[in-house]
Amino acid sequence: MDHDLPGYTFGDPSLPRSPVTMEELARLKLTAGLTDQDLAALRRAGRVLSDRADAVVDSWRQAIASVPHLVAAYASAEGVVDDRYRARVRERFKRWIEDLCFRPWDQAWLDYQHEIGARHSHLAKNKADAAAAVPHIPLRHLIAFAAVINQRVRPFLAESGASADEVEGMLDAWCKATLLSVTLWTRPYVAEVVW
Repeated sequence: MDHDLPGYTFGDPSLPRSPVTMEELARLKLTAGLTDQDLAALRRAGRVLSDRADAVVDSWRQAIASVPHLVAAYASAEGVVDDRYRARVRERFKRWIEDLCFRPWDQAWLDYQHEIGARHSHLAKNKADAAAAVPHIPLRHLIAFAAVINQRVRPFLAESGASADEVEGMLDAWCKATLLSVTLWTRPYVAEVVW
């Protein structure tokens, strides 16, 4: 656990265990078509993106800043943005890049994906930071924003000096991994019977 990053609780033994099993995670990887070759490409993408994490996250946050209902996720019901909360989330967003690309997708990783999902929902939004922002991000926005996360990494991968085929391979792996991660984030939002 990284105690230097407020609210980052990866590996904390007090985190609730994800209701998603390791077997279900394996099936999701198959469903997404995520291969060993993809995982190797994801690690290569991670080296590029983690080196440029500030710029990558800034590009995502520029997209957020241009959409009022997304900005509202960081603001109170009165529309006052909590800058302390925004700064902490930014740092955890950067850490998510590394976690997605480099950590083993084991029980600790699975548990933290569940925690990330809960932190977007009414179950735990604002709790890690004692923030005064709106208490829930609609599931539809969580899912739809994955498109921005995926689209905006392409230029960073292209600037890496990799061949066009390598860039496509890294992007494909990144997109599959992102979609799988966001899929896991949806679990706290819905009943098991429909998930």
